Amino acid sequence: MSSKANAPVTRVDDPSIIRNVVLVGSSGSGKTTLFEHLVRSNVDGYRGEKDDLERSSALQLAAFTTGEVVLNLLDAPGHPDFVGELRAALRAADAAVFVVAAGDGIDPATAALWHECAAVGMPRAIVVTKLDDGRTTFDTALGDLQAVLGKSVQPAYAPLITGDAITGNLSLVSQQVHDYSSGSLVSRPASADELATIEQYRSDLIEGIIEESEDADLMDRYLEGDELKEDELLADLLRAILHGRFHPVIPVNSLNGLGTDQLLTVIENSFPAPGTHTLSVATPDGEELESLSGDPSGPLVAEVIRTTSDQFAGRLSLVRVYNGTLKIDDIVHVSGHRSLFTGSPDPSHPDHDDDERVGPLAVPSGVETATVDSAIAGQIVYVSKLSKAETSDTLSSKERPALVEPWNLPEPLLPVAIHAATRNDEDKLPGALSRLAVEDTTVRLERTVETDQIVLWTMGQGHIDLLLNRLAQRYGVKVAQEDIKVPLRETFIAKASAQGRHVKQSGGHGQYAVCQLEIEPNERGAGFEFVDKVVGGAVPRQFIPSVEKGVRSQLEKGVLAGYPLVDVRVTLVDGKSHSVDSSDMAFQTAGAVGLREAATTKTVTLLEPIDEIVVTVGEEFMGAVMTDITGRRGHVLGTDSDDAHHAIIRALVPQSELSRYAIDLRGLAHGSGSFTRTFHGYEQMPQNLVDDAIKAHQQH
Repeated sequence: MSSKANAPVTRVDDPSIIRNVVLVGSSGSGKTTLFEHLVRSNVDGYRGEKDDLERSSALQLAAFTTGEVVLNLLDAPGHPDFVGELRAALRAADAAVFVVAAGDGIDPATAALWHECAAVGMPRAIVVTKLDDGRTTFDTALGDLQAVLGKSVQPAYAPLITGDAITGNLSLVSQQVHDYSSGSLVSRPASADELATIEQYRSDLIEGIIEESEDADLMDRYLEGDELKEDELLADLLRAILHGRFHPVIPVNSLNGLGTDQLLTVIENSFPAPGTHTLSVATPDGEELESLSGDPSGPLVAEVIRTTSDQFAGRLSLVRVYNGTLKIDDIVHVSGHRSLFTGSPDPSHPDHDDDERVGPLAVPSGVETATVDSAIAGQIVYVSKLSKAETSDTLSSKERPALVEPWNLPEPLLPVAIHAATRNDEDKLPGALSRLAVEDTTVRLERTVETDQIVLWTMGQGHIDLLLNRLAQRYGVKVAQEDIKVPLRETFIAKASAQGRHVKQSGGHGQYAVCQLEIEPNERGAGFEFVDKVVGGAVPRQFIPSVEKGVRSQLEKGVLAGYPLVDVRVTLVDGKSHSVDSSDMAFQTAGAVGLREAATTKTVTLLEPIDEIVVTVGEEFMGAVMTDITGRRGHVLGTDSDDAHHAIIRALVPQSELSRYAIDLRGLAHGSGSFTRTFHGYEQMPQNLVDDAIKAHQQH
C-alpha cells in the first residue's frame, strides 16, 4: 500500500508494516492532546473528537500512514475508574508510549503500570509534555523519571532552548537539530554550543544503549575510545527499544507539534510489528496449544477488545487479530471462559462456547472506517453483528477452537444501588443492564433477593456517572440511586421461654394449637436446631413437624426488624391439642407465634456481615490507612510488606462501612492504594445501630 502521509487506510497485506501503539498516562498529562495532534497532522479533514464523558472514558482508535508504516494509534483513558478500557488498549497494542507531564512527575498508578508492562517485555517510550509552562526543567523531569523507573530510561532527544523558549529538539544519536522556530520543522547540523549541550547527555545514552543492547564488541570499542558511528548506535538503540530493555525519552509540545515528528520516527523504526512476540493459546478446556507468531495464513485467533451496543445499530465489536485472517461471512467459534482463569464463575459473564457468522468488517481510515472483506494478523478491526461475543472473548476457527487468556482486571468494589424511575423504565431496565455488562467487563451486576435491590459494582464515581449516563442516553432508561442495604441477621443472645397459642372458634371446625417453646442461642454459624422434648403426647406426634415448620417460616421473616433469624436452638417442651380442632396449619401458626413471643430487645439482637479486607498501599500511607480502618469499626489482623515497599494490611471491617471505601482509599493513598474484600462472617452490631435498624423497620 501507499506510504504517502495522509493516505487513507484501506487494505493491508503485510503485517510487517503495521504498528499497534497505545498512549497511556494519567489525567492531565496531555495524552489526549497528543493523540488529537497526531491524528490531525496525519489525517486530512480531521476536526477532533467531541470532549465529553464518553470520549474521556473510552479508548479511541485512529489509523493512518506514517513513513512506511500503518499506525493504529490507541488513546487509553487516564482516569483510574476506566481501567478496563486501559487494559483492553494494552491488549490490542504491541508497544506503549507513556505520556508524563514534566511538572507532575510519574504518579504511583502510572509507575505500577510501567512495571507491569516491563514484566511482559512490552516496548515503551516516554513523552515528556508541558516543559514550556516553567514549572520544572527537562533535567529535573528526567531525574524524577529515572528515580522511579530506572536508568534504562534515557533521553533520545534533549530540548533546544532559545532564550526562555523551547524551540526544538536535539538528537543525541545523530547530533542533528530539529528546529521548529520558523513554524515548521527544519533539520540541520548542530552548532558548537548545541553540540556542547548534546554531549551533556550523550555519554550516558551511549553507555545505556550498549549495555541494554548487549553488544559486547561495541562496548569494548567504546571503552577503548573508538569513535562509534551513528548507524551502529542507531541499530543498537532500535534493538534495545524493540526488546523492551531501553526506553527513549522525547520532549514533546503537542500544541505546536514540537517533538511529534521525532516520536513518530521512534514508533516507525523501533517499535515492533505484530507477531514479534509469540502468543500462547489454549483450547476452551484449558489444554495448551502451540504458540502463534502472527502468520496471516495460519489458524485464526482473534480477541474482542471492546464492545459497544446501540439499540438501533446493534452490537459492534473491536477485534484484534493475532493470527490467521478474519473474513466476512466466515463462521467462527466464540469462546468465553473467565472462570477457567479466575477460579470462580461470574454470573454477569457466564462461560460460553458458540459458533456465529462474522458480520461486516471495517478498518479505521483516520478515525472514520472503511469497509473491507478481510483482516490479517496484526490488524485491529470493527466487526458488526457478533451477537454472542463479549469483551475479552476469543474468536477462532470452528475446526480449531482456541482460547486466549483474558486480561487481568481489578475487582469492581464500589457498589451503587439503583431502581427504575418509572414503570416504563422498569420494563426496559433488565435488557439495558445486560447490554451494559456485555460491553463493560469492569461492571458486575448483582440482583440481591434478600435486600430486593439491583446493585452495580463499579470502579469509582466516574464509572457510576458513565454507566447511568449510558442507561439514559444510549438505552433511554432513567434510574434513581438509593442507599445500599446491608443484609443483616437476627439472633437470640439470651435464653427465653414462650407459649405459642393459636385458638379460634367460629362455628364448625375451629383452630386449636398450643406449644411451649424454649429458645436459646446456638453457636455462631451453627444455624438452626429444633429439639423435641414433648412427653406424654401433649402435642400429637403428627403435629411436631408442623411446629418446626412454623418456626422455620418465622425464622425467614425475622422477629425483631424483619431480617432472617439465625444460629438458634428451639426446643418444644410441652403443648396442648384438641381432638377435633387441632390441625397442621394451627400448629404451624402456634410455632411461629411462640418464636415471636420470645423475642424482645433483651433476648434478640442484630448481626452484621463482616468482610476481611487486604489493603496494599505505599508504606508512607500505612498509618493513615490503619487509623481510617479503626474509624470504620475495623479490627486490624496484621501487617506485612513486599519487595516494592508496599504495606499490606489485613483487617476485618463491617460491610456497612465499606460502601465508599474504594473512593476513600484512593484519597488516603493518593491514588496508589488497592484492596480486596472477601466475606468473613457475621458479628453482633453495636446496640445504638441495632436501635436505629429497629426504628427504621417500624417506620417502614
